[in-house]
Amino acid sequence: MEQPSDQIVNFAANLRLLCERQGSISAVCRKINLNRQQFNKYLSGLHMPSSQNLRQIANFFGLSVPILFTDHAEFRTLVEGNFFHAMETVRSSPELNRFIESMIVEASADHKDILGVYDRYQYSSIYKGFVLRSALCIYKNREFLQHYYIERFPSHDDPTKTEYVFKYYGFVFPVAGRLFTVDFEGIQNNEMTFGVFAPVKRSSNNFMFGIGSGIAATMFRQPYSTKVALHYRGPGLITREHLDKLTVLDRGDPSIPREAMQFLGDASEMIHLG
Repeated sequence: MEQPSDQIVNFAANLRLLCERQGSISAVCRKINLNRQQFNKYLSGLHMPSSQNLRQIANFFGLSVPILFTDHAEFRTLVEGNFFHAMETVRSSPELNRFIESMIVEASADHKDILGVYDRYQYSSIYKGFVLRSALCIYKNREFLQHYYIERFPSHDDPTKTEYVFKYYGFVFPVAGRLFTVDFEGIQNNEMTFGVFAPVKRSSNNFMFGIGSGIAATMFRQPYSTKVALHYRGPGLITREHLDKLTVLDRGDPSIPREAMQFLGDASEMIHLG
């Protein structure tokens, strides 16, 4: 018996996860207007939906069709991290709609050259003088380029344990050869950050160098502005392998790319606005 392809396996697993969060498969079928018996075959991986049914399913869950075929472990990270729900809430806000209307979005391009996972380097505002390595992912969801990134800070008392985790999610706007980002902190929900980056290709390494600025609704974290280096690692979404490498590093750590360290300079170039 022929084994189903990875695409079909991922789609079925992702669809089951989405339906579990809806509570009732029958309700999903009624709202999408699909036959329950046929839908069960999609959930079991026995059949793939037609292109029309795929679009109906994707539209119902507020996702793009390609994201439904993402590796299941990566897809679960996005779902359980609440990134999809958070972005849907942000997208429906009148403030964001006014912001998007004022931006020049190059909607005709697919921007495949910038999609994927990056190591994100900047000086830490919590561990003074150390470089923070976080993970950032740019992906396309329907007509929007979106991104999310995750920071992890080790404990001062036990560096093998994580003390702080921050998750940011937002939009990417390609304008005139640069990338503008706006994102929102998703755990404490009190910080908004902005960035502007220019792609740089040096030898076989792809980098984006730019500036990140952030301000919180409270003074738990001081406003800041700092240089940020993005080092492209590969296509797809953030995986456990990427997360395991998130930490703060001494600026002489050999795992930091030389180009990134040259751009960041020394910690005195970080600007605090408090």
